[in-house]
Amino acid sequence: MSIINEKNLSAFAISATPVDKEGWLNKRGEVNKSFQKRWFVLKGNLLFYFEKRGDKEPVGLIILEGCTIELAEDDDQYSFKIEFHGPNNRCYVLGAESQESMEQWMKALACAGYDYMKLMVAELQRQLDDIEENPLPLAQAVGSPIPPPRQRYNPFNRSDGSVHQRSHSMRSSPSNRVDDTNRHSEGSGRNKITFRELHTTYGRPILTDLTAWKHAQRLHQEKLDSLMGDLIKL
Repeated sequence: MSIINEKNLSAFAISATPVDKEGWLNKRGEVNKSFQKRWFVLKGNLLFYFEKRGDKEPVGLIILEGCTIELAEDDDQYSFKIEFHGPNNRCYVLGAESQESMEQWMKALACAGYDYMKLMVAELQRQLDDIEENPLPLAQAVGSPIPPPRQRYNPFNRSDGSVHQRSHSMRSSPSNRVDDTNRHSEGSGRNKITFRELHTTYGRPILTDLTAWKHAQRLHQEKLDSLMGDLIKL
């Protein structure tokens, strides 16, 4: 292990700073090829290992930069390796207690390096740019289908025949039934519609659409704020 500052690293290893992952792993020795059980603690891109859980000082440190996490060829262990690519070409072989534990450790270690963090920042920036350039339509934002265009009745489009001289085909047509209803209401004295009725008929749908639009805008802003927060944390 290359010592940068042994005292500070030891203090950081046992400090109350957030731990990304910790647990028991079997580590194969560099000289003695047998496996020894060690307590591992991952903080950022620093992987500390202790002889026992609760020890005040780690016995080793692996800096997870310039390395790859791969499966190891060991049939007796759920083994994987941290392999460095450089002048020393050091390789750490670690064994987990189960397939699930091995996969969790491999994923955590693969995401700990600086290169992975750069990729994450680039992806978050791309998503943020997409949201700003292509905001979702209102119907998509609230998760509802886009309604078809409304058909409005035109009172000036009247047929030549009277109300009582309709053919059977006209009676079976939904659009003609709408026309008949309107004509009947016109012939019965043109009932007056109050302002309250107009407000109830047209005002409530408009208020509902406005509320849905405001909700979509709020969700859109919250997503933007969340992405910006992730970028700041990184």
